[in-house]
Amino acid sequence: MVSHLGHAAGGRPAERLLYRLGLGVSADTVLRPLKKCVQGTAAPPTVIGIDDWSWRKSQTYGTIIVDLERRAVIDILEDRDVVSCTNWLKRHPEVEVISRDRCGLYAQAARQGAPQAKQVADRFHIVQNLRQAIEEQMNLHGRATGRALLSDADNITAAGSLLKSRLAHRTSREEIFTTIHVLRNQGLTCSEIGRRTGFPRRSIAKWLQFETPPDRRRAALKPTSPWYFEEFLSQSWNGGIRTGSALFRLIRERGYEGSPTHLQRLLAGWRRAEKQAKGPALEHQILEPVRDPETGHAISPVIAAALCIKPRGKLTPDQARKVDALKAGSPAFATMRCLVMRFNGILRGREADPLPAWIDDAIETDLAPIVRFARTLNRDFDAVKNAIEMPWSNGQAEGQINRLKTLKRAMYGRAGPELLRARMLPLRHTD
Repeated sequence: MVSHLGHAAGGRPAERLLYRLGLGVSADTVLRPLKKCVQGTAAPPTVIGIDDWSWRKSQTYGTIIVDLERRAVIDILEDRDVVSCTNWLKRHPEVEVISRDRCGLYAQAARQGAPQAKQVADRFHIVQNLRQAIEEQMNLHGRATGRALLSDADNITAAGSLLKSRLAHRTSREEIFTTIHVLRNQGLTCSEIGRRTGFPRRSIAKWLQFETPPDRRRAALKPTSPWYFEEFLSQSWNGGIRTGSALFRLIRERGYEGSPTHLQRLLAGWRRAEKQAKGPALEHQILEPVRDPETGHAISPVIAAALCIKPRGKLTPDQARKVDALKAGSPAFATMRCLVMRFNGILRGREADPLPAWIDDAIETDLAPIVRFARTLNRDFDAVKNAIEMPWSNGQAEGQINRLKTLKRAMYGRAGPELLRARMLPLRHTD
C-alpha cells in the first residue's frame, strides 16, 4: 500500500493520507523504495519514441524514452545530449524503430547508437514546419492585425523612425552641449546652469571640460564578446573562412565564452558591408496586402498559413472566401496551397513514391522558405519516408511529457531525475 500511494501521490501527500489511515510513515520512508528502480524487469523494447522536455524552459532540457508498443515510459535522462542518448541506445541493441521529432541531435544519436534501427520523423512536426514556412513566405505581404494596414506614406515614415530618433538624439546632445557652453560664457555658475537646463551640476562640470560632446563610454571588451577576437576573426575572414560554425570553433579554442548568436551578428554586419561594396542593394518587392472580402482587413500571415494547410472540405464558408481571396491576390499562396494539398495526399495515402517529385517541384518554385523546407526533407529523406509508410509517431511521447510536467509541478519542481524516473516508470519497475 505504501508503494502504490507513493507512486501515485508522491511523498508528502502519501504521508498525509497514510496518517489518516492509521499508518505513521514519513515521506522519506515512502520515497526511499520508489527511488530504487529495478531495471530490466520489463520486456526489451523494439519500437521507441524519443523526445525532449524542459527542466527550465529555454535553458535546460532532459530526454524521455517511451515504449510505443506497450505505451509505457522506459527511461528518463536528465540531459539532452548526443552522448547520453547514444550510450543508452548502445545498451539496447534490440531497438528496431526510433520515432523522433525533427531535432538533429536525436537523429545523430540514433545513427551512432542504433545504426540497425529505422528512424521515423514525427508527422505532426513535419506539417508544423511546412506551416511555418508558409507563414514566413506570407510575411512578405506584411504582418497585419484586425486593423487595416497603414498607407504607403505612413509605412515610409515608420520605417525611418528608428534612424530619425537616433539622429535626433545625437543632435539634441550637441544642442545641449552648445547651450551649456554659451551659458558658461555668460558667466553663470554650474549650479545656475543646472537650474536652467535641468541637468545635474556634476554632469555640467564634466561637459565643460570638453570642447566637443564626449562619446558614450563603452564597456571593456571581454571574452564573452566576439569583438574581443576581432583581429583574429578579420584575418580568418580575409583568409577565406566565412562560415559561422568554423569561426566559432576557432575562437572557442582561443577562449571565446559567448554564444554563436553573438558571433553571427558580427558576421552579418561584415556580409552586409561586402554586399554594399559590390553594388547597390536590390530593393525588396513590395507586395500588396490581401484583404478579407467581408471586412476589408488585411489577412495576417498566421491565418493565411493555417488556411493554406486546411482541406477545402473542412473550410467554413467564411474561410473559403478568404482562401479564394488569397489565391486571387497572391500567386505564391496559390502555388503553396497546391503543393500543400499534394503533400497532405502523400501523408494520407501512406505511399512515399511521389515524395521525390514533390520535393523537386517545391525547390523549383523559387519561394525561399518552401525551398528550404523541401531541402530539409531531402536531407532527412529516409526518416520522412518511414513516417509516411509506417504507423508510428511521437504522439505518445508528447502525452507522456504532459504527464511528466504534471508530476513535476505537483512536486513544486523540486523532484530530481531519480524521483521523476521512479514516478514516471510503471510500478513494476520500482518494486
